[in-house]
Amino acid sequence: GLFVTDYFTRTPRKLSPFRSFASIELFHFHIPEDTVIAVWNLITFKEQGGTFGDQCPDRSITVYFRSGAPSVINPLHTHFPRDTAVPGSFALTLTWTLPNRTTGVFNVTSPLPGDWFLAAHLPKDEGKISVKGLYEECQYLFQPQLIVQRLVNIAVLYPGYVTEQSMAPHNRSSLYKVFVPSYTSRVLVEVLRCHGAEGCPLWLRVRAKAPPLHNSTALDCREHAPCQLALDLPFWQHWYYVLVEKHPGVPGSVSFQVTVQLTDCSRPSLARPPFLPSSASMNMPHSFGSAGGLALGDSPPPASPNGTKHPVPIPTASPASERCWPVRPTLRNELDTFSVHFYIFFGPNVSVPPDRPAVFVINLLPVLDSGGVLNLELRLNVSSLCGENVTVFGCLNHEVPLTSGDNASVTCETESLAGFLLSVNATASLSRLRIPYPQTGSWYLSLRSLCATEHGFEPCTNVTAEVYLRAYLSPCINDCGIYGQCKLLRTNNYLYAACECKAGWNGWGCTDNAEAFSYGFQLLSTLLLCLSNVMFVPPVAIAVRSHYLLEAAVYIFTMFFSTFYHACDQPGIVVFCIMEYDVLQFCDFLGSLMSVWVTVIAMARLQPVVKQASVLYLLGAMLLSMALQMDRHGLWNLLGPSLFALGIMAIAWTARTIRRRHCYPPTWKRWAFYLCPGALIAAAAVLLYAFVETEENYFYIHSIWHLLIAGSVGFLLPPRAKPSGRLGPLPRRKGCGYQLCVNEQEELGLVDPAVASINSICTS
Repeated sequence: GLFVTDYFTRTPRKLSPFRSFASIELFHFHIPEDTVIAVWNLITFKEQGGTFGDQCPDRSITVYFRSGAPSVINPLHTHFPRDTAVPGSFALTLTWTLPNRTTGVFNVTSPLPGDWFLAAHLPKDEGKISVKGLYEECQYLFQPQLIVQRLVNIAVLYPGYVTEQSMAPHNRSSLYKVFVPSYTSRVLVEVLRCHGAEGCPLWLRVRAKAPPLHNSTALDCREHAPCQLALDLPFWQHWYYVLVEKHPGVPGSVSFQVTVQLTDCSRPSLARPPFLPSSASMNMPHSFGSAGGLALGDSPPPASPNGTKHPVPIPTASPASERCWPVRPTLRNELDTFSVHFYIFFGPNVSVPPDRPAVFVINLLPVLDSGGVLNLELRLNVSSLCGENVTVFGCLNHEVPLTSGDNASVTCETESLAGFLLSVNATASLSRLRIPYPQTGSWYLSLRSLCATEHGFEPCTNVTAEVYLRAYLSPCINDCGIYGQCKLLRTNNYLYAACECKAGWNGWGCTDNAEAFSYGFQLLSTLLLCLSNVMFVPPVAIAVRSHYLLEAAVYIFTMFFSTFYHACDQPGIVVFCIMEYDVLQFCDFLGSLMSVWVTVIAMARLQPVVKQASVLYLLGAMLLSMALQMDRHGLWNLLGPSLFALGIMAIAWTARTIRRRHCYPPTWKRWAFYLCPGALIAAAAVLLYAFVETEENYFYIHSIWHLLIAGSVGFLLPPRAKPSGRLGPLPRRKGCGYQLCVNEQEELGLVDPAVASINSICTS
């Protein structure tokens, strides 16, 4: 056949350590029909500060693959909520082959067509809280690329017609496809009039949705005559691919005929008629080719594109088959994103008769519905059993209802079909099923009632069970409970939801309490973070005593909002918010930085003319508000105004040192007992905040930060000089000019005005 190669790529994205599914990077691809091979090229590289991160440590990268919906992953091996089905997925771990770059390849032969999802993440880290901008962070970027090779002009088999084929010596196989409409209970593929050098040296392989593989349903035509391969309960509204393959080493050409018969379960005594209705009535895809447009009595379709002869009509067989029961539709009611209710006509209470199953269909829209959770709930009305030991079984299957011929069967699986089993009885009258990230398409629920006997389950007689049925789509499982938050995430144009857990809880629905914080621990952490702000009371008292009223007001503002911000910022249930969280956070950050600003400006001891105008205080408030609005967690946006204030203080101290010709402050007591201890305490607080704080020790390290910062303010805040006694007349030099009086006590920066006598030095 003719192959066509398609290429798809995605933009590189930064990977994050795994904490929950909300921290992964999700990539969405679409594989076209008739694809024979798909190759993912997985490119990963490091960056640090805009350059290649050769010095970054090697961290393994895990990539998950799944068809139809995102992968449901559990790398931390946590517990899933009860009644949750976990679909499988492929996983691949990438290791580094070069210092700053690595490449992995993932091949899928004959992949299923449609949506494919890739999820990637880094291993879980120690949870260190880093200050943004303090150092260049190592970034791990991941970029997947997809290369697909697909066949074009695959020969189409028409049910009830024979297609003749001659396989040349250099050819190994011939590939066909046939479309299976709804209400088809059986697909029968047969090879007729096979002639070769060694009888019929052919393998017959059949597979749904994609070309067959080596492990697909197969039949050796040399050992079976006639060469017929039957598939019961095929997938509805899908292509089935038929591969006729020659045995290795067989010389010469092989001629044969291929035919397909479909059994219509709505008419169990008849097969599909040997004519093709219009493609609209069969709901065939546009890729069916030229098969559309035929009506009853029309001539057979033209030759297939592969050059085979015109198909010849053959009489249809009438194999005995189980009839299919009517499928009751559901009404879709969309309330919000991933909030959809499926209502049953004349429901929600449904009757399950003893002699036949009740079948319902739930249609999930492609792409739109695969990012949520499909919930199913069955509740048995015990009063409807009339005292009988009745059990109602429900089978939820994808793309085809399971209608087994064995009425006493209680399984929802066959050789080619797997489903989910639910059961309710008088003892356990409630059953739930949750499917995170369900595959889209049609889901069929088959309900049937069986009576328990000594020999197992048998069909009931004259007992019609009544069941309350509820089916709905939700973003997360139970809204992630009280210890989690359901987040709506987006990757390009694809939406999905995931839980983000807190207070040590883990799991897909935040129900795993193996590492959860106890109530006492949550209360202790909240009290430590809140009550540690009481340490600002001594600085407030010192500021009021020294007549620094504006500074005292700032410290009170900081103490108040820091207390209630941390009371609102707790991850558990010990939470108390007096305002919106964003307002409390802004006021807490602003108060902390303003405390540093006013303390440093007070230490500068600027001239009264400048300070009375409050120019620098107003300038600091405006600069800090702007910095917090730009980036509340940025290092230099917050450090810049603080360095600016320290620069003002350094200039003021330097000017006094030059003018006085001795170091300012001049007394060793001020340096030894106040300035040096205060600076060391503040430096220790900054080091703890920047390098020691993690998620596990946050509650007590940050409490120590509160204590140290408030304590450093008490040491660094300068005293206010208070003249005592009456000053005598000051000598005045004759001449024109002005008189400048400088308080020597304030100039020396002494702690207590009573330590030294007060002298005023006036200069003209």
